[in-house]
Amino acid sequence: MNLGDTIKDENEASLQDHARAMIFIHHHLPEEQKTEYLTIKDPLVLWNNLKEMYEHQKTIILPKARYDWFQLRLQDYKSVSEYNLALFKIVSRLELCGEKVTEEDMLEKTYSTSHASNLLLQQQYRECVIGCN
Repeated sequence: MNLGDTIKDENEASLQDHARAMIFIHHHLPEEQKTEYLTIKDPLVLWNNLKEMYEHQKTIILPKARYDWFQLRLQDYKSVSEYNLALFKIVSRLELCGEKVTEEDMLEKTYSTSHASNLLLQQQYRECVIGCN
């Protein structure tokens, strides 16, 4: 929407762009934050407030996400679907905090945490992934 200049210091964006930026940002805020930031009229101020709040959130979310990743084990779930749901929730939180999780990381996590009785299956999957690439 070419509104990036409205959230930069000493910008020369038009009043119309400022208004459009405010509408856009407010549209994407959760309801409880819409009322909290209702009095702010400058998109730069609003952006900086949100950035500060979410940067602080990262200091809380990242350690928990790393802990959850470390504790995640396939054998702790009744189904692969439940495991995948937990895996992708953790990966989303890690990525939100700037941590990069590759598909290989997720596959290795799954292989390495499967039950010992599935060792042969685990090796076959690894060979297939390596051979298929």
